[in-house]
Amino acid sequence: MNAVRLTGPDLTLQDLYAIACQGCPVEIDPAAYQRLAQGRQTMLKLAHQGKAIYGFNRGVGWNKDRGVDEDALELENQKVIRSHALGLPPYNTVEEVRAMMAIRLNNMLIGASCSTDELANRYRDFLNHGITPQVPKRGSVGEADITTITHMGMAFAGEGMVHYRGQLVEARQAIEAEGLPPYRWALKDAHTVMLSNCQGEATTALLLKEAEDLVKMSDLIFCLDYEGLNGNIEAMGEEVNRLRGLPGQMECAARCRRYLEGSYLHEDHPDRALQDPLSFRGGFTITGTVVDALNFVKRILSIQLNSPSDNPCIIPGTDHLYVNSNFETTSLAVGVEMLSIALGHLSRTVNYRLVKMGSPEFTGLTRFLAPRDGSAHGYSTIQNTYSAIDAENRSLINPSSVDFYHMQGGIEDHASNLPLVASRSLQIVDNLRYLVGMEALTAAQAVDLRDNIHLGKYTQIAYDTIREVIPTLSSGRNVFEDIRDAYELVRSGRLLDRIGEV
Repeated sequence: MNAVRLTGPDLTLQDLYAIACQGCPVEIDPAAYQRLAQGRQTMLKLAHQGKAIYGFNRGVGWNKDRGVDEDALELENQKVIRSHALGLPPYNTVEEVRAMMAIRLNNMLIGASCSTDELANRYRDFLNHGITPQVPKRGSVGEADITTITHMGMAFAGEGMVHYRGQLVEARQAIEAEGLPPYRWALKDAHTVMLSNCQGEATTALLLKEAEDLVKMSDLIFCLDYEGLNGNIEAMGEEVNRLRGLPGQMECAARCRRYLEGSYLHEDHPDRALQDPLSFRGGFTITGTVVDALNFVKRILSIQLNSPSDNPCIIPGTDHLYVNSNFETTSLAVGVEMLSIALGHLSRTVNYRLVKMGSPEFTGLTRFLAPRDGSAHGYSTIQNTYSAIDAENRSLINPSSVDFYHMQGGIEDHASNLPLVASRSLQIVDNLRYLVGMEALTAAQAVDLRDNIHLGKYTQIAYDTIREVIPTLSSGRNVFEDIRDAYELVRSGRLLDRIGEV
């Protein structure tokens, strides 16, 4: 497996996913060490000239007015790390923490953070040796994730727990097994470890990956459902969507047209309605809204992955050091909340399609898509389940980026709650897997009841894949198992694997 070279200004999401999800190793671009050295030299020169530098020769937070002697730096670093490691369970996944380490290492390499080479190498070595600190999810307010990602610093020094070779072990045990010494703190390394938004950014990065896959699967199942409805797909036309001009809408309409290549829906049918309910007629416009929100978040996140969050920071190549607020993540947090709202619209739209597919006046099929011989009730009481999930999603889209107190003597009086915002959005995505799974059940059942129709090129693959896992509902079996299996099918990504890149 080829290593991802980290340079500072050009980390892509695809490279980040390779490191986080595929275990790809990393290497540090040699030029980055020169930038780190230049930053350290500038910081030391300014400090020796008497300049007060936050987190180096001055304390942090409310202690910014307290001086730190140069011969006490190791002890001060230890105190900073231990006093700030205050996160609460549950814990981030291994993939999320690997993404955190890669993000923080990458933007350190820009040269603004004044870190030691040894700190950069510690991030690299933990990634490459498969040592993943146990990092709590809760506790950060998103103005740098200072209370959670400090647990990574604890692990670097051999304290706390790590995931190592499939087990949760003491950090010191894993470090010793890999022949690494416990980290010795120097300069302002503790402050560098914690002054990052890498927890919120890593969670957002993985959210983007999961949400993009979900949108594609939702479009695919929506198209199969439309075939079960015998719907009018005129609204998907290229010309009419290009006339509107919304990028996400055009993208999803084009994807749905490809999914439905060769479908009977392109042929005239005497029982087809002139216009379908908006949850069908405009289904691709809703996923298009999700795509537009995803693209906004992706643009802001890409900037943050490749720029420093350090305060103070060195301007690389100069002797200028600035106090700043570059750890601010409100644009990203508000973007993620916009994405959550868009996902909430998708949740409600899927629910309405599920309601319509159980209604004979819309489908011309049996009530709740029950077998014609009466051997089962069909998907009737499932309405309670998807309604409850949608209600949960409705609660999860409530904004939380505006909920904060002022702290540290009133100095830190703004926050974004990015880790919380992103984790709530991830929960919406997971809930939507259940809803899309339930729509897959009803779509396939409606196709079976409609008889003698030819499906689209890709919706046929989707139907066959569903039926490999979940047989036609033709008896009184427990529908709970169907829902569980449909969820697992959606979560696995198998549907997308089967159709390839479309």
